[in-house]
Amino acid sequence: MCVSHTNGMKTAISMPNRLFRQVEEYTRRVKKSRSRLLSEAMQEYLYRHSPNEVTEAMNRVCGEMSEPLDPFLQEAGRRRLKTSSW
Repeated sequence: MCVSHTNGMKTAISMPNRLFRQVEEYTRRVKKSRSRLLSEAMQEYLYRHSPNEVTEAMNRVCGEMSEPLDPFLQEAGRRRLKTSSW
């Protein structure tokens, strides 16, 4: 199977038949090309597995906020993050 993106690189990938059928069915349902779906899936995978990028994105959003956070909410957020596993 070949995967390409507009103005992008073309590559061949292998996947189990069952997964290929699921991809084909999903692309028909959402009216997306296979290339677009697989490209978006890889972008999401890389995003999820690049914690520094997630932190940088969150920092950018927080930096764009015009109002300072309520001190109570800020402390509650810090406490929650300490107990969460990433």
